[in-house]
Amino acid sequence: MSSPTSDALLGPADVRELAGALGVRPTKQRGQNFVIDANTVRRIVRTAEVRPDDVVVEVGPGLGSLTLALLEVAERVVAVEIDDVLAGALPATVAARMPGRAERFALVHSDAMHVRELPGPAPTALVANLPYNVAVPVLLHMLETFPSIERTLVMVQAEVADRLAAPPGSKVYGVPSVKANWYAEVKRAGSIGRTVFWPAPNVDSGLVSLVRRDEPIRTTASRQEVFAVVDAAFAQRRKTLRAALAGWAGSAPAAEAALVAAGVSPQTRGESLTVEEFARIAEAASSQEQAPEPPKGPAQS
Repeated sequence: MSSPTSDALLGPADVRELAGALGVRPTKQRGQNFVIDANTVRRIVRTAEVRPDDVVVEVGPGLGSLTLALLEVAERVVAVEIDDVLAGALPATVAARMPGRAERFALVHSDAMHVRELPGPAPTALVANLPYNVAVPVLLHMLETFPSIERTLVMVQAEVADRLAAPPGSKVYGVPSVKANWYAEVKRAGSIGRTVFWPAPNVDSGLVSLVRRDEPIRTTASRQEVFAVVDAAFAQRRKTLRAALAGWAGSAPAAEAALVAAGVSPQTRGESLTVEEFARIAEAASSQEQAPEPPKGPAQS
């Protein structure tokens, strides 16, 4: 991608110099691994299909490598950063390296899990290099909190990427797979090597694309009700659903009744179900709870 700001992106020497000036050492506690390769961040922006009219929210911008690449293309970038030093320095980095686009940048100094609103227009895209230790909860929180986000591309640990994009029946299909699929069509969108990071992590990274569903899952059950079924099903994933859902339903017979009503075999396991089937189970259980109890005692003539 050619750009008048092509020299503004951070290279390896820039990242280390900036970190040194700030006294920043990446911490394992926050899963910090800074991208030091300009080609990689541009590739992420291309893969995310960021458009000139997009309002992009970025979580965990760090020193600003990806932030600057996003600003090359997007209408506006809002970065959410929890680290005090990094949050304090990023606006100055943007202003120094991309003065013509600094007005299109906003910073939210907060834990992403606590963010409920963002300044300016509603975000249309989420692009982030998510810290490995909080990737899934942050992703799900952002998708739930900001329904205007149409397209998401996150860089996460390769193992997490596989889980998010896994189809039913896969060995790594589980809670993250189902919950992500509640919001979006999910797929792997590439791999990222270790050498583009500083410090280089001990694991490979993967890109995951999430395109929000045009229509939500059709169900009368709430998201919380569906997710409760998912959590229960995978808490004991080796058990049949009749057994795994016994605690959630109140008893094994109640679980079986909900499963049968939903058209799901009580002998199957959670790893074989689609998000739509989990929704049907939640809906069936809710219907059973609302059904009137049969009259007690002898019938009156």
